Amino acid sequence: MESECLLKLSSMTNETPWGLYLSEFIGTALLLLVGLSFVILDFGRGSFIVNAIPDAGLRRLITGFLFGSTGAAIAYSRVGKVSGAHINPVVTLAFHIKGKLSARNAAGYIAAQFAGAVVGSIPLLIWGRAGRSVGYGATTPGSGFTVWQAFLGEVVTTICLVVGLFTFLGHKKLRNYTPLLFPFLYAVMVYLEAPISGTSTNPARSLGPSVVSGIWFGWWVYFLGPLTGMLIGVAIHRFSWLKRFEVEVAKIYHFEHDFYGIFRESSTRQVPSFK
Repeated sequence: MESECLLKLSSMTNETPWGLYLSEFIGTALLLLVGLSFVILDFGRGSFIVNAIPDAGLRRLITGFLFGSTGAAIAYSRVGKVSGAHINPVVTLAFHIKGKLSARNAAGYIAAQFAGAVVGSIPLLIWGRAGRSVGYGATTPGSGFTVWQAFLGEVVTTICLVVGLFTFLGHKKLRNYTPLLFPFLYAVMVYLEAPISGTSTNPARSLGPSVVSGIWFGWWVYFLGPLTGMLIGVAIHRFSWLKRFEVEVAKIYHFEHDFYGIFRESSTRQVPSFK
């Protein structure tokens, strides 16, 4: 019986884990659809929220909190249980660099995230005039700021994301609260930095609305900025006192769920749970 289970596990781990990629596709699509709907609702022309809360800074704070809460909800959901809810290519690359995800699966995750971002942005067209007024959530360098300032803003905010994420995941007492980091982290980052670059920290998040709106000004900022910030963030985590907080699994929550047997080293893999 044991040999049959091990044979089944071996067969599963050699197959392409399409369920993981589908979960990342769905999770990223939901992040874009729900998260950018909050952006449009809070800043779109004609929205009642704009009149109800005239302070743009307060609306940025609320928008960041709601966007981060969307990511947290996805991490807690069944989607997050399956794939780990990376929903961001640079998070996936960071886990790969840390040796917690293979190159093949990292590539599958990233392809699914970009595809999910585009598909999740298409329904934003329903917002009509309000959506168009903010480019359906497209990120561009802010008025009065250069593309290099926007690039620096993306680098710094992505460093904060990666260092905060890995610190929570590596701290035994904080690990189970990792998704709760996002609402508060993004509330602060969006409040402070959004006027400079829009606070993307996620190439997929920027790609989706750009495809839908046709707005590509400064597009490279939202690919190279988060990538650079991720590399610096991983280096800070690895070569500072923070290295004591070692990440064990390439997931944001549901750490023990490993249906496809890809999140643990082969020596510690066990027969996956089908619950």
